[in-house]
Amino acid sequence: METKRITINIENLDSDAIKEAASIVDSGGLVAFPTETVYGIAARVKNNTLSKLNIVKGRPKNKHYTLHIADNNDVLKYVPNIPLRTRKLIQNAWPGPLTIVFALEPDEVNIQQTTLGKETFSVLYKDGTIGVRCPDNPVATALLKEIKCAVVAPSANISNQPPAINADQVLEQLDGKIDMVLDAGQCQFRKSSTVVRIDNRVIEILREGAYSKMELDMLSQIKVLFVCTGNTCRSPMAEGVFKKYLAEKLNFKVDELEQMGYKVSSAGIIGSSGHPATPEAVAACASQGVDIGNHRNQGLTRELIEESDFIFTMEKIHLLRTLMLTPDAKNRCLLLAGNKEILDPIGQPQRIYDNCVKIITKAVKERISELIT
Repeated sequence: METKRITINIENLDSDAIKEAASIVDSGGLVAFPTETVYGIAARVKNNTLSKLNIVKGRPKNKHYTLHIADNNDVLKYVPNIPLRTRKLIQNAWPGPLTIVFALEPDEVNIQQTTLGKETFSVLYKDGTIGVRCPDNPVATALLKEIKCAVVAPSANISNQPPAINADQVLEQLDGKIDMVLDAGQCQFRKSSTVVRIDNRVIEILREGAYSKMELDMLSQIKVLFVCTGNTCRSPMAEGVFKKYLAEKLNFKVDELEQMGYKVSSAGIIGSSGHPATPEAVAACASQGVDIGNHRNQGLTRELIEESDFIFTMEKIHLLRTLMLTPDAKNRCLLLAGNKEILDPIGQPQRIYDNCVKIITKAVKERISELIT
């Protein structure tokens, strides 16, 4: 076999060359192409093609390959239900040098087997998990979009040899063994992607690479903000109650929430800061097993809004004020209790506060059930 080498300008992609490469892959051939990490070998998800790929790479037959996709949304075809933190990580880190191993529930596994077919399922899934990569390289994206079948793309090298970071290194190991190499120069990161397994509780790094653990923790952190008027009663009550029930839902302690990737805070639209929660709010929360005695209020800022994934307000005026500061937050900002407003208990008897925290608790439980399945 003669390996065809085509030079590609990433600033002006040759669509004919991309189509030719895609046609080779769809027909069962092997094409090396650049990603932002290392060069990979594109191969269709068919047993006969992967048997050939195993021989070319000298790779064990029982080792599973990682699915490669052109667009973030393509993952939903293979992983129908994605946990909240993973959705945040995908939003921030894909396309990019990150491979995510998703764990599916048994009923989801059965659905995927039926939907995708036995051959595709057996190649891509192992013990109820699937590894997926969305590379950040114009050539990779164009090629994966053009290929009509599911694609895996292990590194373009012989097993146990260094991954290739340019076309010359690909050909040093694989010349005459693959059909084509798309030569777009040297890869950006020049090392393999980070591989992680993530659920609602923790990120587990399976292979170190371009992303560090600290970077992944930051990219996947979920930030929830509650907003009221003065941030001394309703929003701190909502913050405390939310922390309690979120921790229960995820099966860890309240003081572990931020360490495990969830930051919950509150703010007030009037802008004052440093004041404690009202005694009535503290007592109302204590009756629900929630401690907000150390709370100090803060004013709502653009920075708080912009960094938050979910913003829940008590009244429409709070929602409007939030959107006045940051109009782009429209899709992230909602009334906590659906279409109902939670009225201000300030200056009212303790029983009004007690009733208010019950309303907040009901609304918080519903919101958590929406966010964490």
